[in-house]
Amino acid sequence: MSCPVSNRIAAQPPGKEVSSGVGVRAGGREGERGELKLLLFQWSVGVFVARSLWTCFLHFITLTGSCCSERSMADTEEENLQSQIDEVEALTSIYGDEWCVIDEAERIFCITVSDSSNKPTWTLCLQVILPAEYPASSPPLYQLNAPWLRGEDRLTLANNLEEIYLQNLGENILYQWVEKIREFLLGKSQTSDPAGPCLKSTSEETDVDDDCEIPAEELNESFKNSMLFGLNDSSGVEEIPPIIHGETITDRRSTFQAHLAPVVSPYQVKLILNKLYENKKIATATHNIYAYRIYIKEQNSFIQDCEDDGETAAGKRMLHLMQILDARDVMVVVSRWYGGILLGPDRFKHINNCARNILMEHKYCSAGEESSKQTAKSKKVGKECKKKADH
Repeated sequence: MSCPVSNRIAAQPPGKEVSSGVGVRAGGREGERGELKLLLFQWSVGVFVARSLWTCFLHFITLTGSCCSERSMADTEEENLQSQIDEVEALTSIYGDEWCVIDEAERIFCITVSDSSNKPTWTLCLQVILPAEYPASSPPLYQLNAPWLRGEDRLTLANNLEEIYLQNLGENILYQWVEKIREFLLGKSQTSDPAGPCLKSTSEETDVDDDCEIPAEELNESFKNSMLFGLNDSSGVEEIPPIIHGETITDRRSTFQAHLAPVVSPYQVKLILNKLYENKKIATATHNIYAYRIYIKEQNSFIQDCEDDGETAAGKRMLHLMQILDARDVMVVVSRWYGGILLGPDRFKHINNCARNILMEHKYCSAGEESSKQTAKSKKVGKECKKKADH
């Protein structure tokens, strides 16, 4: 019996091959793979193009928003400047020569305010800097200067001015500040000695040669720096720095004590003073002399200031000491309780010794101690040479 398959193969015409079903299926799968690869390639290209378009769109939106933001900021600054110009013109018209321009380019102005235009007994100088953000989003930066202004009076007046700013956000407030100060001075004249403020110079004689005068230009530069650094910037929540109390020095019933705190902004200085004055003993001290120095690394300069609090030249002497010792980012307050006996120049020695001791104890002046000793030695040698020359 013959094989059926062999018969069919033999029956095929010459030159024709028999196709296999397995080969047909293999060829079909190869075609499907090619189509799938093509689809994947097209999809990848589409995704790449879509991502590129999205990136370009986001970049365009960012540039547009940035340009709009810069344009908006420029418009705001221009509006602020025009508002400041209008306000200064109005104040000049109202107060005349009392309103002074210190530096128009830096927007620094001052006015002397008194309780009476005829015979003033209480006067105070208000010095202000108008930052570019005023009045839209920032208050004026200010200093209050008066020989009698200290302790509770200074804090009360500062709080009054800040309250006016908070009640009038985004508005011009200098006129209200000036009138609030005048109102405060009128209140002082009605409740205090008619002869005027007591400058607390009766506790000590004032025949001391002040050989450590801080140049006015240096203090003015410090005031300008404080504008850049944010003298009254209370927008950020700042904690009260830790306050350290030093050992007391007692001489002829007068007692001296230093208080030290680290500071990195002038606003912290105010917080420290507020905290110290919560202590009744410190608040009732005859004098609370203070000085501080804050280093601004970006500008390689210092914000520094001092307060005599009625003890003539004591604040400047203490600031001079801190400069010699190169004390940075620190504030020192020295309280003195007067015991009824005049100490003469010894009082300055005790004040500076209190300040030096607490600065040394807490490592704020190691860099400047050798410089201080060398300076003192040079002065001593110079005096001896002068004596020899005189003889």
